[in-house]
Amino acid sequence: MDNYITGATIKRLRENKGLTQDELAQKIFVSNKTISKWENGHGLPDISLLEPLAKALDISVIELFSGNEVRNQNRSFNMKKILFYTCPVCGNVIQAGGEAVISCCGITLPPLEVEDDCDPSVAVEHQIKLEKVEDEYYVTIDHPMTKEHYISFIAAVYDNGVDFIKLYPEGLAEARFKITRAKFVLAYCNHHGLFKLGL
Repeated sequence: MDNYITGATIKRLRENKGLTQDELAQKIFVSNKTISKWENGHGLPDISLLEPLAKALDISVIELFSGNEVRNQNRSFNMKKILFYTCPVCGNVIQAGGEAVISCCGITLPPLEVEDDCDPSVAVEHQIKLEKVEDEYYVTIDHPMTKEHYISFIAAVYDNGVDFIKLYPEGLAEARFKITRAKFVLAYCNHHGLFKLGL
């Protein structure tokens, strides 16, 4: 039950929303005594009430489980804050403009972090190489592309967007990106993580 909702979480989220126990109870069709019982640790919501409870508190079910509200405080968007999330089950890649609660295949995904302190031999195998060809960067990585170990994607991050290329096993670890406004290139290895090259 460590990952289940706590009464303290419900109380904090309810108070943050400015609701009384009675108002919250009315929204999800339970008694105010039920809300009081949950908040005092004498019971937990039934699984059938999780979605209505999250809706009444104006958050997602994932936020309800984590106990953290995710509110957009990114008033002036900055492409340097771009984050990627990958699902270890299906391989799905999700891009977000900043920190988010991302879930895929029933798993809450952590954002990918650039591998700065990796073994030198691993760094060499994941070295991102650039070649200028007219108005483009031709990006290559000398990396195995087997079904078990491969570069999953290469992305160029610009000051106004992202150009994302999904790669597949037994293909080539290469991509082409426009040079204009490019700030850095990212490459993701399914075994060793995210690597970055500033431009």
